[in-house]
Amino acid sequence: MTALMFGWEFPPHILGGLGTASYGLTRGMAQQEDMHITFVLPRPWGDEDQSFLRIIGANSVSVPGRGCIEFSGRYPDNLVEEIGNYEAVACQLAWTEHFDIIHSHDWLTYPAGVAAKHISGKPLVIHVHATDFDRSRGNVNPTVYAIERRGMDEADHIMCVSNLTRQTVIEKYGQDPSKVSTVHNAVEPLEHPEEFVKHERKDKIVTFLGRITMQKGPEYFVEAAARVLEKTNGVRFVMAGSGDMMTKMIDLVAKRGIADKFHFPGFMRGRQVQEVLADSDVYIMPSVSEPFGISPLEAMQVGCPSIISHQSGCAEILQHAIKTDYWDIDAMADAIYAIVKYPAMYKSLSELGREEVNNIRWYDAGLKVRAIYDKVINHW
Repeated sequence: MTALMFGWEFPPHILGGLGTASYGLTRGMAQQEDMHITFVLPRPWGDEDQSFLRIIGANSVSVPGRGCIEFSGRYPDNLVEEIGNYEAVACQLAWTEHFDIIHSHDWLTYPAGVAAKHISGKPLVIHVHATDFDRSRGNVNPTVYAIERRGMDEADHIMCVSNLTRQTVIEKYGQDPSKVSTVHNAVEPLEHPEEFVKHERKDKIVTFLGRITMQKGPEYFVEAAARVLEKTNGVRFVMAGSGDMMTKMIDLVAKRGIADKFHFPGFMRGRQVQEVLADSDVYIMPSVSEPFGISPLEAMQVGCPSIISHQSGCAEILQHAIKTDYWDIDAMADAIYAIVKYPAMYKSLSELGREEVNNIRWYDAGLKVRAIYDKVINHW
């Protein structure tokens, strides 16, 4: 079976969890002997791993009357225009490529998937990694919502990364529950986990790693940090990442008088992420609305205890992470304090968490996707 997949980012050039999930899922699916994947990107950079799939750059496809179209390969100010150009490329690929099913990852590629379906007559499944309700805390962009809604309406099946997202798709986008399935994300195995170690030091380190945007709840991390530092001075806090709330968070840290205990190292990717997580004593993800959240799994994989919000999809499958409401900064602070002050609690969460996530595999997620493919094609 061959799947024509439309995606927007792919390692090593990623800006968030979408690229990480796209890589993990396709690599897991490729372990099925008869599964072949053609993955379309707006602009590949040439250093992507193509050992298990074939990558097509939309920027290298000649569109009749237009030639090859330039793409930024990122999320530019003219994003809607790039989405339209990507759709034009998909129309051409629908004529020239051989495939059995179309798979579109996230809203940016839904128009491409819909166009390819109409031209090829092949079924379309879409993969909802997030909705605009998650990204905007409910202040939905009508243009984005319209693209999401049309993609869902046109899709023959909808895959969501969590039950939380599935409910949003059903309730906010009016989709038939029988058409919507949950396929939880997983984590890519570490080839040499023994290389990631914690350095000896006096202070404990608590880390937030992700986009510094309102969806991720960075202000709750800062407020919880201030509460912890009221009790002890032996803890430092790291907010790794970038985003539109960065300046506000720097100001809030200064306002709370904890700047000497706070660090902003910027955006991180690849091995750097594992090294920072392995050297942390606590990882925290206080997201307001997190469709899944792969980063806690990555933290637990290197033995770092994790605190996650109940409002995250990964909370549905993780048993050995501490869960609090995103707004409950007192509970967050108490959990941080307990982990950094009680070695037995740290050790238990570290060991059990690592064991748990090592059994959450992309191969299993790939089998669920394949079963959905088979079902859709058999009913086509």
